[in-house]
Amino acid sequence: MDQWERLRLSIERQAKRMEQAEQERPTLLAQTAFLGVLALLLVLPVVLGAYLGRWLDALCQGYSVRWTVTLILVGLGLGIANVYLYIRGH
Repeated sequence: MDQWERLRLSIERQAKRMEQAEQERPTLLAQTAFLGVLALLLVLPVVLGAYLGRWLDALCQGYSVRWTVTLILVGLGLGIANVYLYIRGH
């Protein structure tokens, strides 16, 4: 096999790999859906923690935000763990 034949075969292999990579690339809609799921996984526990904390603080006498702040931070930790586990499993 001469030098030109090896070059031609190498270029053909690279062209096939490029075509395959182009076909397997996720679409804009798939990427947007993926980011939307990540946002929900992060934001939902934080919002639920805020609502639950506000409700618990309303049950206490006087002005207090202890439960609200605590449950927001717990929700943030859970949200980060959700995102990590989702990306790791995806």
